[in-house]
Order: sequence, then structure tokens, then C-alpha cells
Amino acid sequence: MKESMQYKVFRVFNVTILVLIVALTFYPFINIVAQSFSSESYINSGKVNLWPKGFNVDTYKIIVKDSMFWINYKNTVVYTVVGTCIQMIMTTMFAYALSKKRLLGREFFTMFAVFTMFFGGGLIPNYVLVKSLGMGNTMWAIVVPGAISVFNMLIMKTFFQNIPDELEEAAIMDGSSTYGTLFKIVLPLSGPVLATMVLFYSVGNWNAWFPAFIYLEDKDLFPVQIYLRNLIKGADSSRSVGATGADDLAQISSNIKAVTMVLTVLPILCVYPYVQKYFVSGVMLGSVKG
Repeated sequence: MKESMQYKVFRVFNVTILVLIVALTFYPFINIVAQSFSSESYINSGKVNLWPKGFNVDTYKIIVKDSMFWINYKNTVVYTVVGTCIQMIMTTMFAYALSKKRLLGREFFTMFAVFTMFFGGGLIPNYVLVKSLGMGNTMWAIVVPGAISVFNMLIMKTFFQNIPDELEEAAIMDGSSTYGTLFKIVLPLSGPVLATMVLFYSVGNWNAWFPAFIYLEDKDLFPVQIYLRNLIKGADSSRSVGATGADDLAQISSNIKAVTMVLTVLPILCVYPYVQKYFVSGVMLGSVKG
């Protein structure tokens, strides 16, 4: 079928706009990568744009040679995996229960969960609670307090409510239990929302540093974000006071922020393409035939 001139013009215009949007999206990240490989003088003078100038890998060498960096990096991976698993289990169970109209006290539990989105005890009560539970200076102080995100739970609850009741009723008539229906019927149909929640939780856990800053004291338990924060702080301090014996940190102070951004965002960039396909897949993988 021959394309009309109007359609050809639309395609050219559409492609042009999308290319510009992609370019604007990628530009900040490319600039950060270029700064991470550039020397201090070019960064301070604002001459680094899309390509490194005064090629410099001293910052990367200093960081990757430090054994503490890899210990903290491993901690971040562990916190992200364990925390995401706990959050997915708790959120899925809570959302599935609240999606059922037959649940006694359903409205109360929903309002109770929503209430916590707007009102909380505050930093000091949370700190006292975590310490009193014996979770201070342990991994559980990082992964347990945020076990359920009410916002994510409400998204999953809405998704579960849109699954036809006939599917679950048919499974129950075939002798399936509640958990059997959840794991064999509901969850296989919930790939898109589960992938989305995994991405939300994993990114949040990977970037989280404040809970570790508050609850952890042992450096061997720090996530990599705390390590990089301390490195930036040390570099800035060395540069401002001209401390002797810290020449390496003073020299990398200009591009250390760019290096830390690259090192922390790289794992998420590697994982995202494998999860993104679920965002464009169908919401329902099956249907009830009349």
C-alpha cells in the first residue's frame, strides 16, 4: 500500500522529535561519563562536554584498588537482593489479601495502610524502635523497616482487582487452595506489575544510604553509597585545607562525583533492559472464554 505524502511527513517529524528526546535524555549521562575520565583542570574550566579531555583514570584506580570498596559493594548487592525479596513477598501478600472483597475488615486495613503514607513516628522513634528490636548495626536494620511500600502495594492491589474472578473461581472448583491460586493463577498473570515492582524496589534499595548512615556503625557493613559519600567528603576536605599526605584525594576531587555516579548507576543500567520488556507486554496473559 502506497504511503501518502502526509504520512511520510509525519514519520519524518515523529522520528526527528524522538531522536531529539533521546539525545536530550542521554546528554547528561554522557557528560558525567566524560567528566569521570577527564582531568581536574578541564573540569574546573568547564571544557568537558561529550568527550573526555586530559584523559584521567586516577580516580577509578584509587577506588577499585581499595578492598573496602569491594566489601561495601558486596554489601549493597546483598542488601538489594535480600531487601527486594522481602519487600516483594510482603507487598504481594498484603496487596492480594486487600484485593479480595470477602476479606473482613478490608476497608479498615486499607485505610490503616494509607494512613502510614501521611503520618509517621519520625526519625528518633524509628531509631529507638530499631535499636530496641536488636537490629541496630545489622543488615536487618536496612531491609526490614521498609518491607512494604504502601504506594507500591496499592498499585499491586489495583492490578489484582482487575484479574477476572472467574479465573480464581475455576481454580477453586478444581480443588486449588488460596496459596495455590495465588502462585499458579494470579502471579503468572501478573508479570508486568511484578517486574515493575522489582525494578522500583531494587532501585530504591540500591540508592538507599540514609538508613545505613543512621543504623550502622561497622564499616564492614556499610553499603557502597556510604563509602563513596565518605570518599567525596574526604576529597573535598583535603582540597579545602590542603592536607599533606592526601594528594591523591585532592587531585581527584573534581571528578570524583562523576565517578561515583557512574559506578552506582551502572548495575541498574545493566539490569533495566531485561526488565523493561515487561512494561510493554499485555496486562492480561489469558482470558475467560464464554
